Amino acid sequence: MQRSSSNSSRKLTVLSLAAATYFMVSGGPYGVEELVQDAGYKLALVILFLTPLIWSLPTGLMVGELSAALPAEGGFYVWVRRAMGPFWGFQEAWLSLVASIFDMALYPTLFVLYLGRLWPAATQGHRGVVIAATMIFVCLLWNLYGAKAVGNGSLFMGALLLSPFIVIIVFVLTRQYPPIAAPLTKGDFLAGVLVAMWNYMGWDNASTVANEVENPQKTYPRVMMLALLAIFLSYVVPVAVVWHAHIPASDWGSGSWASIASRIVGPWLGLALVGAALVSTFGTFNSLVMSYSRLPVAMADEGQLPQVFARKLQNGAPWVAILTLGMAWTASLGLSFDRLIMLDILLYGASLVLEFLALIMLRIRGPQLPRPFTVPGGLPGAIIVAVGPTALLIIALIKNRGERLSLGMIGEISSLNFGLLLMAVGVVLYFATAWKGKKTQSATSI
Repeated sequence: MQRSSSNSSRKLTVLSLAAATYFMVSGGPYGVEELVQDAGYKLALVILFLTPLIWSLPTGLMVGELSAALPAEGGFYVWVRRAMGPFWGFQEAWLSLVASIFDMALYPTLFVLYLGRLWPAATQGHRGVVIAATMIFVCLLWNLYGAKAVGNGSLFMGALLLSPFIVIIVFVLTRQYPPIAAPLTKGDFLAGVLVAMWNYMGWDNASTVANEVENPQKTYPRVMMLALLAIFLSYVVPVAVVWHAHIPASDWGSGSWASIASRIVGPWLGLALVGAALVSTFGTFNSLVMSYSRLPVAMADEGQLPQVFARKLQNGAPWVAILTLGMAWTASLGLSFDRLIMLDILLYGASLVLEFLALIMLRIRGPQLPRPFTVPGGLPGAIIVAVGPTALLIIALIKNRGERLSLGMIGEISSLNFGLLLMAVGVVLYFATAWKGKKTQSATSI
């Protein structure tokens, strides 16, 4: 009995998992600045309202059902493998891990850039790389203390992150602002939707720690709805409040929250917003380390990676996977990738489509599977929730198929072609791994 209680005390609860999910998906209101600048307040708010209905809510429902039905370590990898076999399971994990190499390199870099606003010397010489590597090291160390430590830390960092925005909201709503005629902004609706998709992306990441969650069958559906509401409000309310303060949409831009806070309240709050940005990038990276590090463990358990990746500490932290991925993310700090939204949406979108297919296939092949929470409507309901996100992904790819990615000394390449190349590598790796496994089995039998 004592052992069970101890294990329960190390598990993520609704609040701690919701806080970690908040960072995995959002990390706060940062990221909507360019949306307001390009689309204007009215269109930006419409996009921020519609995108979660078409994109996030269906994804949250899908994650809620599959996490409750198959609460296993590895999350979405396990769903796809169970529904469609080891080949597609491997591709699901490969798409997520390779996307993480590019995505995770951004957060330490952003951390250094934000720190440079408070301490300009941080970006000089090789100091920035050292600081970024140190941030990665601290997150790895934090994750070695287990999922519970990451979840509890996310709760604290979430409160710290949002407090300056609450000050802005209270300050504006307690003052009178005379109405002024604001210039109309002609926004690009589809470009705005792409930015909003980026800011509402990553719901399935929470699924990989399912075996470290207290009562996952009930916890996951609650977490999805709670995190969605928190993220929606943290985007919409601050933007609407600044609109009420009559800050022109043209004054928005990348990293403009600090200057807007300085104008509305004072320079001290601008500095606080920069500090909150540091918390945002650190908290997002820290939570994603927890998510991604469970994938190699699940793959090792299925024989698709060496068994060494399944090694854990007593608190459940997969230390080999954490340290290995940490080294890969640190090595990618020197890469000068730009315009990564297209690449991320392509890789993430492909994995998300596989997850929706898993939802549909499990309705067909596993009708007897216990489902404490289900997407309403039976098989037609499972198909319907997949339509909106898939349509948005197709539109995003068509609109941005001409985007190009800078690979430093290698030159430029189409983001679409580069993404397809990475997908092809996953196929080759699967068959190479399968061939090596068969060869090892043959040698052992002899």
